[in-house]
Amino acid sequence: MSETLSPHIKRLGRLADQGRFGRLRRGIEKEGLRVDGAGRIAQTPHPRALGSKLTHPHITTDYSEALLEYITPVYSRPEDALDFLADLHRFSYRHLGEELIWPASMPARLEGNDSVPIADYGASNVGMMKHVYRKGLDVRYGRIMQAIAGVHYNVSLPDDLFALLRELDGEGGTAMQDYRSARYFGLIRNFRRHSWLLLYLFGASPAVDRSFLPDGRVPEGLRPHGRETLVSPYATSLRMSDLGYQNKVQSQLKICFNSLSNYVNTLRHAISTPWPDYQAKGVRRDDDWRQLNANILQIENEYYSDIRPKRVARHDETPSQALEARGVEYIEVRCLDLDPFDPLGIDATQSRFLDTFLMWCLLTESPWISDEECAHLDDNRRLVVARGRDPELRLDHLGRKRALADWGGEIFAGLGEVADLLDRLEDGAPHRQALEALAPRLEDASLTPSGRLLARLEENGEDFIETVLGLAREQAARLREEPIGRAREALFDQLVETSHQQQGDIEVADVEPFADFLAHYFERARESRALTPLRAGGRA
Repeated sequence: MSETLSPHIKRLGRLADQGRFGRLRRGIEKEGLRVDGAGRIAQTPHPRALGSKLTHPHITTDYSEALLEYITPVYSRPEDALDFLADLHRFSYRHLGEELIWPASMPARLEGNDSVPIADYGASNVGMMKHVYRKGLDVRYGRIMQAIAGVHYNVSLPDDLFALLRELDGEGGTAMQDYRSARYFGLIRNFRRHSWLLLYLFGASPAVDRSFLPDGRVPEGLRPHGRETLVSPYATSLRMSDLGYQNKVQSQLKICFNSLSNYVNTLRHAISTPWPDYQAKGVRRDDDWRQLNANILQIENEYYSDIRPKRVARHDETPSQALEARGVEYIEVRCLDLDPFDPLGIDATQSRFLDTFLMWCLLTESPWISDEECAHLDDNRRLVVARGRDPELRLDHLGRKRALADWGGEIFAGLGEVADLLDRLEDGAPHRQALEALAPRLEDASLTPSGRLLARLEENGEDFIETVLGLAREQAARLREEPIGRAREALFDQLVETSHQQQGDIEVADVEPFADFLAHYFERARESRALTPLRAGGRA
């Protein structure tokens, strides 16, 4: 247990009672594949009645034309974010006809690579860039991997909390921007040390339809179930396994989360350094663009990670330039499967737990990660992804092997202190209640979403597609019947109209040839924005 956690919480508790700092703020991004009534990936365009996917602030698409992405505003109460997310689902179902929103992370039935339609964002340069970037992902990794869905959880901590921590740490001489970024990177390092716990508690993808592996191979660890399903008996999240968002080229980057400058410089190197295999595939043939470039990363968003430091970028900035110029603003958690039993993929209990976990990562001592430790962290994540519900599993913790439930119970004890701190800002004890609701999963793996889904498949003798399609139909029937508040429905109607108008305005205003637009973009992307030196210390 960290030596700094309890003293920090004791001091912050008194300050919370005085109203000296506010609540965490979060926004949710949730993906969901559109499917037809038989559970096949939809081949229809993104519904025009949902607005322009280029400019709508809350309803867009991820990789595929069929992969809806919902984005909530930022809220200080999880329930408000979830209520907005629910209304986005309800509004969509007014315009989806017979189509359904697939509630699982692993895709619906596919018919080869070309059955995953690449999203089209229109004729503007920015729309073309988004489309060509996705074509590049197809060239590099194939489309099937890009049909996977998940939840991204974005959290910012209150500025007044950082001001108090800076005072408590005796860092009053450090610029707030530098101190805040350093603390966020301390949070990220602790997250990387312990993200296996989230994969265990919330992983929900132990099975996949055979169509996800069109070459017919059955990877090690999977076994047949039913007619068209492959399952991994102890897996928590195939989405986060080698079957999902993993890439051997990117694994060589060795992204360092010890400081902002190291992180930014490694990403800048990746988007500027050619890769022979990608060069061989070609970038452009006449007006047919295959990828944005032949570098290790086309753009920074191509880097796959379970967590990212973020800053809202201005129109002339890349994500790294925004971080350089103004520091870390919030963090994005990216390792969360959709919970197929919940129509939103996430609920308030999970949200409160994530807030508690992230605050614990912030307040717990967080030394820099050595290369040796980094290798063990990756091993722990891989083990939990593949065998998290295996009672014989042992993880590496500071050089010794520990049972998941034992180590997890120790973490929960620290989380309890943090939950009590956060509950000082609330009516009741929602963070403590979230811990109590989830703690039984440590001792009983059948209570986890992955355990529940696998049990349902085995008990009913159903294929993955049959089970998830049944859940999708039940959820769609409920969401179609539930009302939307008049004010919010009016807002959504207006956003549909204005988003189409905005896309049209952008397209009319574009006069620069796409090749020139792209060249200018990457010329700017190679520029370094002034970065205030960060302290070299690794304390949390």
